[in-house]
Amino acid sequence: MMIEDAILEYINSNKVVTIKTILKAFEVDKYSRGPFIKTLENMNRDGKIYVDRKERIHAIDNISYAVGEIAKNEKGFGFLLMNDGEDVFIPSEFMGSTVNKDTVLVKIDKVSSGEKREGKILRIIKRNATKFVGTFQSSKDFGFVVPDDKKVGTDIFIRGEDINGAEDGQKVVAKIKKWAEKDKKPEGEIVEILGFPEDPYVDIESIAKSFDIPTSFPKKVSNEAKYMPEAPTEKQLEGRHDLTDMVIYTIDGADSKDFDDAISLEKVGDNYRLGVHIADVSQYVKEDSYLDKEAFKRGNSYYLQDKVYPMLPKELSNGICSLNEGVVRLTLSVFMEIDKKGKVVEHKIEESFIKSKRRLVYDNVSDYLEEGKKHPSLEGLYDSLDMAKELAEILMKKRYDRGSIDFDFKEPEIITDENGVPIDILVKDRRIGNKIIEEFMICANETVAEEYYWLELPFLYRIHEEPDEEDVERLNSAIRHLGLSINNFRELRPVEFRNIIDKVKGTSEELFVSTLLLRSLQKARYSEVNDIHFGLASKYYSHFTSPIRRYADLFIHRIIKANLKGLLSRKKIEYYDELSHIVAEQTSKMERVAQTCERKVESVKMAEYMKDRIGEKYSGIIVSITSFGMFVQLENLVEGLVPYKTMDGFYEMDENNYTAVANDREEVYHMGDMVNVVVVNSNITTGEIDFELESIDGREGTCDQ
Repeated sequence: MMIEDAILEYINSNKVVTIKTILKAFEVDKYSRGPFIKTLENMNRDGKIYVDRKERIHAIDNISYAVGEIAKNEKGFGFLLMNDGEDVFIPSEFMGSTVNKDTVLVKIDKVSSGEKREGKILRIIKRNATKFVGTFQSSKDFGFVVPDDKKVGTDIFIRGEDINGAEDGQKVVAKIKKWAEKDKKPEGEIVEILGFPEDPYVDIESIAKSFDIPTSFPKKVSNEAKYMPEAPTEKQLEGRHDLTDMVIYTIDGADSKDFDDAISLEKVGDNYRLGVHIADVSQYVKEDSYLDKEAFKRGNSYYLQDKVYPMLPKELSNGICSLNEGVVRLTLSVFMEIDKKGKVVEHKIEESFIKSKRRLVYDNVSDYLEEGKKHPSLEGLYDSLDMAKELAEILMKKRYDRGSIDFDFKEPEIITDENGVPIDILVKDRRIGNKIIEEFMICANETVAEEYYWLELPFLYRIHEEPDEEDVERLNSAIRHLGLSINNFRELRPVEFRNIIDKVKGTSEELFVSTLLLRSLQKARYSEVNDIHFGLASKYYSHFTSPIRRYADLFIHRIIKANLKGLLSRKKIEYYDELSHIVAEQTSKMERVAQTCERKVESVKMAEYMKDRIGEKYSGIIVSITSFGMFVQLENLVEGLVPYKTMDGFYEMDENNYTAVANDREEVYHMGDMVNVVVVNSNITTGEIDFELESIDGREGTCDQ
C-alpha cells in the first residue's frame, strides 16, 4: 500500500487525528520524521487532507470538508460544485480572492434555513483559469482588462510594459501575473490581441478563447499534417475489401466540408443490406503522435456558427480522411442485413476502401422524398433513396415501439453575412433526409456496441443512465395536475416518458411538459462500462460514425482494427482497459465544453440580431420560470428575460408548480403561456436579452391562445 493511501485509511478510520498521534501510530522514528511530515504537507497542499492551525488532521469527507471547483456568481457569492450530493453555497464574505473555476478547499459549517449547505473557502488549491478574455481600457501609463465573464468579479490591472500594443476598446486575452491581494486587483499582461468588437468573427474567437478552445494547431501538429498523402497508397489498400464499384454516397448539409460517413443500400430477398462506411481516421492518426495528442486534448470539433475549430487539421478533416466525391478513401464498413421489422439479423465489420459516387445535400434529398422534386445531383439514385426512406421508417417504428424518447424541440438557424453579422434567424426543419442518416447511424452504433460488448473487449460506450428517483418525483409533482405521472419507480422505462410526450403533443402544455421531462433526465456521457442509453431505449450504444470530429469514435476504431487483425494481445487488452476510462473522462468533459460554448455563441448572435430591434413588439411563449424572472421565447426561438422587478406588482416563483405568482393580486403566469413583450435591452457581450411585458390598457396582458 502506498504511504498516502495508508495515511488516508488511518484518518478515515479515526475520529480525532493530530500530527502527533499519526506519527505515533505509524511509529515514525527521528530519521523518517522529515519525509513523513513532508508527505502530510503535500497532501494538505493538494487538498487530500486538511491540517488546521491546531495540527488536527481532517478527512475530506464531503460532509465537514470538501474539495471541488467553484462556480462564482457575478454578485460575489458562489457554489462548490459537488459530483455527489447537493452543491455547497458560499456567501460572498467567505469567497476571498477566489475566481470562477478555481479548485478550492471548503469547510461546510452549517445548514441554512431551507436545508441548503453553506460553507467557507479555507484555501485555493489550484487556479484552473489563468487567462481571461475581456475589453482593454487604456489609461496614460497603464490600463485595465474588463473580463467578459462577469463571474470573474474584478478587473485586471495591466502595467504599461505589459500592454504589448493593445489599443483602447480592443478585445484581448490577459494572463494573470499576480493574483489579487487584499484591496488590490490582480495584475496581468496582454498575451493576445483579438481585435475590435465590431471586426468580423472577433466575437466568436473571444468566446472560443474564453472556453480555452484551441483556435490554431501547434507547429508540430501542423507539420505532421503537412506530410499526409493526398490519396491512399497501394500498400494501404492491400487486404481491404474493394467497394469502389458499389453505389455509395454521402448525405450532409450544404455547407459541410468534412464527410465522416457514407451509405450503400440494396435488397437481399425481402431484407435490406445496409452498408455504413466510416472514414478510417486511425490509419493516419497514429497513437501517441502529435496529431493524436492534440485530438485527445480537444476531444471533438467545435462548430461555432460560421467558424469551425476542428479536432484534426484540414489536411485530414477536409482532405485524406474526408469521404469526398469521386476519390478513393480508406474506410471501416459495417454491413447489416435488416429484416422488415428492423431487426439486424446478420452483420459484418471490415476494413475497406470506397469511392463515393455522389455528394448529396439533405434539402435536395428531402425535397425529392417529401415533395417529388427532382435535382440533378440525385440522378440515378432515386430508387436507392426511395429504399432508404422505406428502411429508415422501419427503423424509426422499431425505435418508437421499444420506447425511444424523441423530443421535438425546435432549433434555430442563424443566417449571417460575409462578416458574420446575423441578418435573419430561421427555425431548422428536421426533414426526412436528415432522419435517414440519423437512423442509419444509430443502427450502426448499436450494432458495433453490441458486438464488442459480447466479445468482452475494452470499449467505449455512449450511455444515458436512468433518471434519479428524486428528479422523477419532482417531475411528477409538476405535471400531476395535468393528469400525468411516471408511476413505476422500481423499474423506470423510457416508454413511460415517451407516452407522456405523445399525450401532450400539439397541446398548449407540450413545451412545458417536454422541458420538464428533459430536465429530469441524466446527461449522456461516455463510459468504459456498458449501460442503457435511456433516451434511445437501447441496451448497447456507441459512437462509431464520426471519427473526424469525435475522439471517442477514433479510439474505438483503433480497438476494432486491432481486433480485426488479431493484434489484441493480453498486454494490449490491459492497455486499452486502462486507457478507456481516461478517454471516457476526457471526451465527456470536452463534449460539455463544446455544448456550452456553442450555446454561448448562439445567444451572442441572437443578442446581436436583436440589438437593432430594441423597442419592437413580439409575441412569445414562457419557456422557463426562475426566482428572478420569466424567460420568453419568440417565434424565431430568440429568448429573453422578463425580470419580475419590471412587472406591475410583486411576483415570486412557485417552485412546486413552476409558476410566477403575484402576491398582491390573483394573477399567475405558467410555462407555456403566450405573452406580448417589448425588447428593451440586448447585450452582445454576455448574450443576454431583456424583455418587458407589453402593457395593454394599462395592464400587462397575455396573448389569446
